[in-house]
Amino acid sequence: MLLDKTLFIPDLGQVDETSGFHLLNATEDGRFVTGRNGVEFVVATGDNKVEFVSFGSHTLACVKSAIAYPVYYPVSPVKTEYPLSAVLMDLDGTTVRSEDFWIWIIQMSTASMLGNPKFELEEADLPFVSGHSVSEHLQYCIDKYCPGESLEKARDFYFEHTHREMEEIMAGRGKDGAFTPTVGVKDFLLELKSMGIKIGLVTSGLYEKAWPEILSAFRTLGMGDPKDFYDAIISAGFPLRKGSVGTLGELSPKPHPWLYSETSIVGLGQAFAERSRVIGIEDSGAGVCSVRLAGYATVGIAGGNIESSGTKAVCTHYCNNFEEIMKIIKG
Repeated sequence: MLLDKTLFIPDLGQVDETSGFHLLNATEDGRFVTGRNGVEFVVATGDNKVEFVSFGSHTLACVKSAIAYPVYYPVSPVKTEYPLSAVLMDLDGTTVRSEDFWIWIIQMSTASMLGNPKFELEEADLPFVSGHSVSEHLQYCIDKYCPGESLEKARDFYFEHTHREMEEIMAGRGKDGAFTPTVGVKDFLLELKSMGIKIGLVTSGLYEKAWPEILSAFRTLGMGDPKDFYDAIISAGFPLRKGSVGTLGELSPKPHPWLYSETSIVGLGQAFAERSRVIGIEDSGAGVCSVRLAGYATVGIAGGNIESSGTKAVCTHYCNNFEEIMKIIKG
């Protein structure tokens, strides 16, 4: 049921009927029920990816998954103190406009599953095929368009299309406009550097798709080697496939907090107790939930699916461009 009143979620903030949040009787797994064992209410983001359980004095967030188990995290209070010491930035949609390209890959993978090269995703699918893990995107498409097919088969098609298109892009022959730096991102990054603020790049994308994207953007911007520029870069690692060794990434991506937590705490050396001097910038619903559950002030940037996914209320700030974000950074 869509929220029809204003509620205060402890350590998260106020949500109302414009938030897109849903009011629930219980969490999907039935573990927490409104009115029982101290639970005051349960709400979910518009895309139903994250549920919040309010106990009046504190809140638990349940990150759901299409392919695994729900995981509960405590919601920590956030505040911003100056001067900031670090900025965490998403890749797809925030630093580089590439979501359309990766949605196209998901669409081609689904078309291959169906044996129908003319297949196209619907607009209603978009919040569920961007911002999460590859496997979750594919599982969503399987459930809706080709029930009964295996995730393994879908992943095989996905990586077949990805390898081909990445090779074409690296050779300069790829899809036009696949990876376009976001307007204003170069000046924004250089100004952060001049201020002595550490910069971490965070992506749910697997390394083999994320790294060509980063390289392509930096070449376009004339900014040299991204490994020399960023203070830390974290991706979802390497895919698990037969005949190779994978790394953890498919079960712990956004909206789970781990990518942002690792980038900040391990990559940039920012202690959790000092998290008020760190902010995260995201354009997706899964991304803003990830930043917020990691305990950082969350800046949403327009152009992604934050509003359509019903997650704007998770943001500490919501901005239209990097100029507006820089004003927040400077305090």
